[in-house]
Amino acid sequence: MSSINLDGGERTILKGLGFGGSAVDGHTLFERCPGFAEAEFVDSMKGLIMMGYVSTDGRNLRTMEDIKNVAFQINSGYARELREALNPQAKPKKSRRVRRE
Repeated sequence: MSSINLDGGERTILKGLGFGGSAVDGHTLFERCPGFAEAEFVDSMKGLIMMGYVSTDGRNLRTMEDIKNVAFQINSGYARELREALNPQAKPKKSRRVRRE
């Protein structure tokens, strides 16, 4: 079971990034996430980066202009847990181990 808790904005950003492993530039990512205010988008991105769920090639991301010029991708170390957190209805696979007495 995943212990990752995401709010609605973070979920939208992660879905916009996708789990394909390729990097997405900030301008394209912002276009994939309709209905976001710029300040809310910047705040959500900072949170995802601080938690280590999203990796980036930029250092200072204070404004929307900084974010639009940087590429982002989902951290491969957290990809499985993030996918489970986005789809909590999926039942975990049962272990194939059999206990014998």
